[in-house]
Amino acid sequence: MTDTTSAEANRTFADLGLGPELLRALESLGYEEPTPIQQSAIPPVLAGRDLMGLAATGTGKTAAFTLPLLQRISRGGGLPSALILVPTRELAVQVAQAVHRYGRHMAIEVLPIYGGQSFSQQLKVLRRGVDVVVATPGRALDHIRRGTLGLVGVEMLVLDEADEMLDMGFADDIDAILAEVPDTRQSLLFSATLGPTIAAIARKHLRDPVEVRITEDSESDGEGPLVRQTAYLVRRPHKLAALGRVLDLESPEAVLVFCRTRNDVDELAEALGARGYRAEAMHGGMSQDQRDRVMKKLRGGAVDLLVATDVAARGLDISHLSHVINYDVPNAPKSYVHRIGRVGRAGREGVAITLADPREHALLRNIERQTHQKIAIETLPTVADMQAHRLELTRASLREVMLGGGLEHFRVVVEALSDEFDLWDIAVGAVKMAHEATLSDAAGDDEEIPSAHAPTPRSDGGKHKGGRGGPSGRRTPGSVRLFIGAGRRVGIRPKDLVGAITGEAGIRGGEIGTIQISEKFSLVEVNAAVADRVVQALGKSTIKGKRVKVRIDGGR
Repeated sequence: MTDTTSAEANRTFADLGLGPELLRALESLGYEEPTPIQQSAIPPVLAGRDLMGLAATGTGKTAAFTLPLLQRISRGGGLPSALILVPTRELAVQVAQAVHRYGRHMAIEVLPIYGGQSFSQQLKVLRRGVDVVVATPGRALDHIRRGTLGLVGVEMLVLDEADEMLDMGFADDIDAILAEVPDTRQSLLFSATLGPTIAAIARKHLRDPVEVRITEDSESDGEGPLVRQTAYLVRRPHKLAALGRVLDLESPEAVLVFCRTRNDVDELAEALGARGYRAEAMHGGMSQDQRDRVMKKLRGGAVDLLVATDVAARGLDISHLSHVINYDVPNAPKSYVHRIGRVGRAGREGVAITLADPREHALLRNIERQTHQKIAIETLPTVADMQAHRLELTRASLREVMLGGGLEHFRVVVEALSDEFDLWDIAVGAVKMAHEATLSDAAGDDEEIPSAHAPTPRSDGGKHKGGRGGPSGRRTPGSVRLFIGAGRRVGIRPKDLVGAITGEAGIRGGEIGTIQISEKFSLVEVNAAVADRVVQALGKSTIKGKRVKVRIDGGR
């Protein structure tokens, strides 16, 4: 294999040999210069060479193969001239959109094929004729076996995110699909890593390929990801409160929070919603319509916090994303790299924050060794830190108001009070009112979070049981735990409990602590001073339309 590790600087897309139709499209999209992988990959692909590209997420791989693909393939023949295989439906949609955008002046017909979408609708478009098919392996193989996807006309084959497809168990499907593609096709393989399995696939399916390897040195010009990486050691029961504190401190424009499982995603999104955050979930158990609605809300500014699994986040392109938060430490360094690659693009600084249980500290160190990047372990902001931070925000807001002018209308209020109070006291009172108006009612914001650097005695023999908001084995000082006789079986969610408690008992959300929802019952921590009032109020009302048993939990 030929190893192409560096590209000539200051080359334009025209220098790479792209035709006028593609150059017009790139100019209208605002593309100014090719990224390193595009500079290295496009010329050999245009020359008809097979290629293996090794580069991380966010380096411009999609354009590196779609642009030369569009220039080389035949058009208007009815049967697909190009097949692009990708691991997830999100990536299938993203790549298909890229093909459509780049080929807008070329009358290119492109179809994304993936599970969760109407099979009959896909079949209708296929019968009408397409030039490029972007497919997940499972759905592509389904069409092939039904005889609805003919591959005899394929001139170019692309395996995108090949390492992800193999990790998801698509190796046999890929072999079966490639057996249906003509041997004369041109083949391109892109992967973030080069393991033995990827190397074996390259040897089996690529002919004398050019190897394009974009290393860390290739991005040292400042155009690559620029990410501030931080980790906080937080015990599992306190992660939700810690996440709220981090979000308040960072004030992100848009944030992507990663969890390991679908259930974790649903539970965290609901818990954050109950605390007043505009959060939505994204995972493989959702229909495509549901995912599309979530992405529309995110891009429209109606949502600023997306909770997702690794698989569901593959292929997501969120231009205003400023922060990535790992609610759990990913098991594989590769997953960590994929996650933080979502931010810090195009010279903008991004932020990657990891909430690590002390038992996950070794995973952090392994990630550092594998990525050769330092992850700073910092101390979680204290309640005093957060109070000081909020006061600083109030000061900054007041300064903007003062500089903005237009204060004459309000002088009459000061003049009316000046006969009774000192002007200094009036100013302090106004600041206090402005500050309290901006305080969040999010539950647990001022909860004391024990240090995770010292071991905490356990009364459960070391066994760890998770739930919504974390396990309920340790209670926040000054709180008691309430037993509520309704749980997941009747559709109880954290926001239902928060709404019922604040609405019926008339207490603030800040007096509600950890919430754990089981199949048949729920446990809620509340401030001890209001516990009796909550029990009495909920005992006289309904939750989800039903009367439920409510009592102070005896800890059994």
